[in-house]
Amino acid sequence: MAKQTKTDAAQAPACAVEPVELSAATHDFLKALASPTRQRIMLLFARGGELSVNEVAAQAGIGQSTASQQLDLLRRGGIVTSRREGKTVLYRADKQGSATALADLQAYLQSCC
Repeated sequence: MAKQTKTDAAQAPACAVEPVELSAATHDFLKALASPTRQRIMLLFARGGELSVNEVAAQAGIGQSTASQQLDLLRRGGIVTSRREGKTVLYRADKQGSATALADLQAYLQSCC
């Protein structure tokens, strides 16, 4: 394989694609994905059902306050959404929010890599 010289590198075509920056929402999405605990919680919503904080805590094996904090980060990341039913807040997967963040991430990766 031929070694690339400085002249070859200078003659390489410049990338015509403008750099894309990730949105704040996509940064929140990536932060939400960074935790193994939040990844476990995400899997609880894989079947499309709704769960309360107490149900998430019980199924994930974590405390109620921890579950509440983790669900808030997942909600800010666009991975789950919530609705109130009386005194209970129910969470479910936010497929549109995840799809939007993934599209933003894909555009970013295509422009930089």
